[in-house]
Amino acid sequence: MRGGDREAEFREYLLADRSRLMRTALLLTAGDVHTAEDLVQTACTRVYVHWHRIKHEGAGPYAHRILVNAFLDERRRAGRHPEVVTAEAVEPRLTDVPDHADTLAIRGALLDLAPRQRAVLVLRYFQDLDVASCARILECTEGTVKSQTAKALKRLKELMTEETGSS
Repeated sequence: MRGGDREAEFREYLLADRSRLMRTALLLTAGDVHTAEDLVQTACTRVYVHWHRIKHEGAGPYAHRILVNAFLDERRRAGRHPEVVTAEAVEPRLTDVPDHADTLAIRGALLDLAPRQRAVLVLRYFQDLDVASCARILECTEGTVKSQTAKALKRLKELMTEETGSS
């Protein structure tokens, strides 16, 4: 295959799937646009490197697995090297989502979930993937997806209850 064909095929894939990757990344990072863009760039780079192998198998699931793995790796690294917060830090905001109280509460609650639980909820409910697809992306068993989903939903409910002050 000529290099131009590869470029055109990859560009076509990117035009079709990049916004979906970005939405997933924004949800995983609870609206941190810069980190989300970095995650998408990592996923796209790895898809491009392996394009010859994955283009027929489906680049979308591969890209989402890379995205989620990059997010989880980033959270692990962040735990070892905590960020230093300065007085100039600005809270990143999603620009394409209305700033409603519910949206803000959900974003805040998602931030308080463990990274893997957040990933499960984003994949299951925001990306509307089935348990088997989530298990493939997260490289775990379907039972793990189910148990992580149950734990994450329970914790999310607790966090939302605390946020609203309800009992």
